[in-house]
Amino acid sequence: MLFKNHPRGLVQAALANMGERFGYYIMNAVLVLFLCSKFGLNEETSSVIYSVFYFGIYFLSLVGGIIADRKQNYNGTIAWGLVVMSLGYVILAIPILSTKDNIYWLLPLTCFALLMIAFGNGLFKGNLQAIVGQMYDNFEKEAAKKGPEALKIAKSRRDTGFQIFYVFINIGGLIAPFVAPLLREWWLKAHNWAYNADLPALCHQYIEQGTSMASEQLANLNQLVTQVSGAVPADMGAFCSQYLDVFNTGVHYSFIASVVAMLISLTIFLASKRIFPTPDKKAKADVVGYTPEEKAAMAKEIKQRLYALFAVLGIAIFFWFSFHQNGQSLSYFARDFVVTSSIAPEIWQALNPFFVIVLTPIITIFFSFFVKRGKEISTPRKIAIGMAIAGCAYLFLAIFSMIEGYPSATDFRDIDVTAREAWKVGPWILVVTYFFLTVAELFISPLGLSFVSKVAPKHLQGLCQGLWLTATAIGNLFLWLGPLMYNKFPIWQCWTVFFAVCFISMAVMLGMVKWLERVTK
Repeated sequence: MLFKNHPRGLVQAALANMGERFGYYIMNAVLVLFLCSKFGLNEETSSVIYSVFYFGIYFLSLVGGIIADRKQNYNGTIAWGLVVMSLGYVILAIPILSTKDNIYWLLPLTCFALLMIAFGNGLFKGNLQAIVGQMYDNFEKEAAKKGPEALKIAKSRRDTGFQIFYVFINIGGLIAPFVAPLLREWWLKAHNWAYNADLPALCHQYIEQGTSMASEQLANLNQLVTQVSGAVPADMGAFCSQYLDVFNTGVHYSFIASVVAMLISLTIFLASKRIFPTPDKKAKADVVGYTPEEKAAMAKEIKQRLYALFAVLGIAIFFWFSFHQNGQSLSYFARDFVVTSSIAPEIWQALNPFFVIVLTPIITIFFSFFVKRGKEISTPRKIAIGMAIAGCAYLFLAIFSMIEGYPSATDFRDIDVTAREAWKVGPWILVVTYFFLTVAELFISPLGLSFVSKVAPKHLQGLCQGLWLTATAIGNLFLWLGPLMYNKFPIWQCWTVFFAVCFISMAVMLGMVKWLERVTK
């Protein structure tokens, strides 16, 4: 059984996290493209908002960890996080057409809603992970009473436990990307229109420039409008406004599902909180009675553990900078260069959680194979391998894009619609790319959480989980560089940069492996 020989409460924590992640990934799957289609923002501006939002989600987890550590009220902090996120999604769910007369307050209101979601996530995410880490601390203490062999087996369960926890995150992530695109297409069909990913940008351009827009773009607009509505309307400006309103209203409705998911997650958590441990409450009582020498030794060990933690955090920054392009340049790539006539570009983000769910048992068995033979692969070495695999994903994209001779995305979008469609690639390229990125993620993300729970001082569990998420935040803060390169240079050069980042990070990690293995023994 999946949860057999794991701490009590793991399934409840995983289910609470799954509900929250489902609501979050509904929004995240469409966010960067939604900002473009709703407000007429260019990719660079939309990507900066996305990057700052993504930075806030993970940076504020550090704040949430500090609050929980100081208050020693992890359950309350987590519950308030779900409430604050719910309010943010309520604001996003209100369908208001963006115009030149209201964008000055509507865009800031949208950003404020994103800030609420980021802050609520900060209160929730790291602290729930800290609770899971404490479950395994207690689990190992109980096993130690039974002898060294039982303790060894219990310690080997931690990585697997976090992988199981991670699978439940991705069950929500697998379903969520379908919600907004399906509601959007349903709402378009209700108005007798069809979906087209390229049309919103041209509609915004026409509303701003009218018939003075470039002749090539005007011809593309007329061609696409005919495809989605059956004829060129008498009043193109009115059509563009109506199409944008309907196009984005369906997405707004999907955020209602996010609110419901938050409330379900809150219900599961509140019903189960009595069985969750509180990190470090017992550890504070244990400090009494230590000699000065023991305290000095403990301080030295804590310092070594923190050095190791920050070393791995440095590598994590570069991984997330590369991996989270799935919500940025890879989303634009799916929209611009991949045939998406039957499947919306946002839905391809479901490939990542799908592969997580399918591959986690395989990778777990793979790791267990070495454990049973006394050749366990250490967590730091797994992270180094993961960086190499992530590099393979971008190396594949770079080689393919070079062979195809793809220009920058800006130049590609200026090409005639018919020629552009003929140059697009089949969805298989996204399947291969997300396969490699997901395998890399499974070697890094859940095992990184496990690593933090191993090295974090017991009285700083929430803070250290927050630091792991802060490293992710720093990587996210630079996500906008991906779309910038994607639009300015031949796209093979963009993918080559990410390949180089992953390869260099792998080399640095391998250079630190033996030291990290000593610290985490």
